[in-house]
Amino acid sequence: MNDSLMKHSPAWTSFSYVSFGVAAFMVVIGLYMMPIDLWGKGYLAMGILMLLQTAVNVTKTLRDNLEAEKLIRRIDDAKTEKLLLGIKADEV
Repeated sequence: MNDSLMKHSPAWTSFSYVSFGVAAFMVVIGLYMMPIDLWGKGYLAMGILMLLQTAVNVTKTLRDNLEAEKLIRRIDDAKTEKLLLGIKADEV
């Protein structure tokens, strides 16, 4: 099975975007309604943005590592197949 052909459905992609938008809207409304001064709201907003950024970075790093492992496995499989074909050709 070719892993590059496995894509998310449009419904799942839309759901992901909509759920992110709803969550971001709820956080903004929560910060706006929170009974603290502007400095406190700014501090919380910066913390939320940094948390979001690091979550994206961790997700990207994990995916990049997985893709690198897949590539290394594919290269190793190709080397093994080439080695086995070479041995079979020598046996004949």
